Amino acid sequence: MKDIDWDHYRCFLLVAKNGGLSGAAAALGISAPTLGRRMLELEEQLGRALFTRSQTGYRLTQHGQELMEELQAMEAVARKVEGWKTEGEGKAVVRITLGTWIARLLSNHIGDLVLPGENIRIEMTIGEVRASLNYRQSDIGIRAVEPEEGYLIARPAGRVAYAAYRRRKAEWGGQRWIAVDAQTANSPYLRYPHDMAPEAIVATVNRPHALLDLVRSGAGQALLPCIVGDAEDGLERVGDLVASLAHQQWIVTNSEDRHRRAIRLVARRMGAVLDRHRDHLAGHHPRMAPAVVPQG
Repeated sequence: MKDIDWDHYRCFLLVAKNGGLSGAAAALGISAPTLGRRMLELEEQLGRALFTRSQTGYRLTQHGQELMEELQAMEAVARKVEGWKTEGEGKAVVRITLGTWIARLLSNHIGDLVLPGENIRIEMTIGEVRASLNYRQSDIGIRAVEPEEGYLIARPAGRVAYAAYRRRKAEWGGQRWIAVDAQTANSPYLRYPHDMAPEAIVATVNRPHALLDLVRSGAGQALLPCIVGDAEDGLERVGDLVASLAHQQWIVTNSEDRHRRAIRLVARRMGAVLDRHRDHLAGHHPRMAPAVVPQG
């Protein structure tokens, strides 16, 4: 490895993580053909094929996967050293990975996570994939399942409930579901309309936050966390909580980071915010649709 420019390995990691040249080239500020040549040079220097190339992108070979794991471990050490260095300089970056709706809640209380005058910067990565802390991609994550990894520390952060919501006094009858598209539906609550009423889906979106916009507009009903739906004056629940979807959530950190002050502070403050909203997370404050009274 000492005879190969580290820049080639950095390029390799970006191509591997992006699954192709375009996104990686944009991040590096070079052209895709130039990046492609660098990957060929790296393979030639190593004497091993790292990618299977096709029109749909670059897939790692077994050798490529092994190299990626080694380089991610090196990146993790570098991040740990950088975190130690920046904290010693009086500033710290805390990276948090979390889902769309918890990110919305915590963003509304960002002043509780970082206090005035503190030299802490928050970096949020928002999405619907499970937070990964094994290679220090994140310092803090929120998961819907208690982690099994022995290197993680987890603390419970409230039970999350879900229900269907529609705009108050909606003028349509029957079921009209708004859902994320099937490819994006990678968690139980996002899959729910596809599993329970696929024929009643009238519109799909590729970002969960757009569900709320469409429900507000009166386009249909959507399954939302109660912390979101119950907070909207213009929405009402349709039916009961979906008991099968309720789950405990967890704040997770890497056990090796327990002595890093900034991470410890932010994780504790995140827990305090979620604790204050425990009842709302669990759906204990509903705005219900009025019961239909039979006529005659």
